[in-house]
Amino acid sequence: WRIELEELQSKKTQIEIDRVKLISDRSYLEELCKKELGQTLDSISSSIDDLIDEESFLQLEQQYDELRNRLDSIGPVNMMALEEFQECEKRFEFLSHQRLDLMESIDNTNAAIAEIEQVSSKQFKEAFETINLNFQERFRDLFGGGYGEIKLLDQQDLLGSGIEIIAQPPGKKLQNVLLLSGGEKALTAIGLLLAIFEFQPSPFCLLDEVDAPLDDFNLGRYLQKIKSMSSSTQFLVITHNKLTMEIADTLFGVTMQEAGISKLVAVNLT
Repeated sequence: WRIELEELQSKKTQIEIDRVKLISDRSYLEELCKKELGQTLDSISSSIDDLIDEESFLQLEQQYDELRNRLDSIGPVNMMALEEFQECEKRFEFLSHQRLDLMESIDNTNAAIAEIEQVSSKQFKEAFETINLNFQERFRDLFGGGYGEIKLLDQQDLLGSGIEIIAQPPGKKLQNVLLLSGGEKALTAIGLLLAIFEFQPSPFCLLDEVDAPLDDFNLGRYLQKIKSMSSSTQFLVITHNKLTMEIADTLFGVTMQEAGISKLVAVNLT
């Protein structure tokens, strides 16, 4: 009986060891379930059938490994993610407001540009029509007849359109100003200059060698027109033409009586 007692005590000891090991394993599984699955071991065990064959177990284990690998591939949890998200959200809201302000400014600018273009087109059209009428009169005055006008190349785009000058001196056919002679071009340009000047007058007008390409016949009409306009505008004329000098009220010239020494001479003809 002593031998049987020793065997029983040995079995009891082994059973205690196995019991402690099972308790330790259960505790480990309990902590593992709470940590990785967020559930208790009892709740998990109650949802699993008591009997699981080997094939089902292998399938479950394979699914576990796949889920475990997918979870590991996500990487560690960023504890600052929420704070970073809040900062990004604030930055996004700030930039969104800035974008709205910018878009509103662009719309206001476009509206202002459209209004300016509308007003500018209206004013330009009125000015162009008035200058064209003035040019037609000045052309007839300077040429002693004929016909001259200015045309817009693009009626749909008033502000971006080019301007064509049409001239028909007496005894010639209607043609572009580029086909005229040098003197006729100069006289036509003078007519357009005076037409613009009449629309937007100024107390002073400076003319530099404008009469150089004109012959005596055309020069007389040019000087007559300048003389008639001098009552309201003071003309400063740079010229070498004697006929032009004759109509001036005051002459200013530069002479060199001594070599290397220039002297200004003024003569009041009135």
